Amino acid sequence: MKKTLSIIALSVIGFGFVSCKKENKEITGTEIAAIDSTAAMPATSGDSAAVASVAGETAAAPASNQPLTTIALSESNFDFGKVKKGDKVQHVYEITNTGSNPLVISEVKPGCGCTVPDFTKEPIMPGKKGKITLHFDSANFDGNVNKYADVFANVEKAPIKLTFTANIQP
Repeated sequence: MKKTLSIIALSVIGFGFVSCKKENKEITGTEIAAIDSTAAMPATSGDSAAVASVAGETAAAPASNQPLTTIALSESNFDFGKVKKGDKVQHVYEITNTGSNPLVISEVKPGCGCTVPDFTKEPIMPGKKGKITLHFDSANFDGNVNKYADVFANVEKAPIKLTFTANIQP
């Protein structure tokens, strides 16, 4: 009885309801435009980031305090094609600073633990290029997979979503 009451009390006091409307993005060539980005966070007196992580959501990366710039991507989506199950593959996305301020990539957040990012850590000067590499471990997958990573940088429409697909073969 006490255990049931404790669980009910925790759910009423410590945890609110989390409702999210997923962010939809249209990707056309090197342009990325956000269509909708709204989320309702729980209305509690506790730490909303902790509640969000308990509910399976993660807090957004902090906004960059750097002056904004513009970029061009060599591509925003890559298809690995057929990949043998268990193979570890990687792809390099090239990013060019087309603006007048240094480009600072603050974080690259993959959608799951099977993808590990590596990226240019130093500021990318105007007109120069940087790289974002996504390493994918296919060990736990079969068939077609679609994965992504969000790139947080000092650009107007951050995060930038990089995606890839693969067809995992036995």
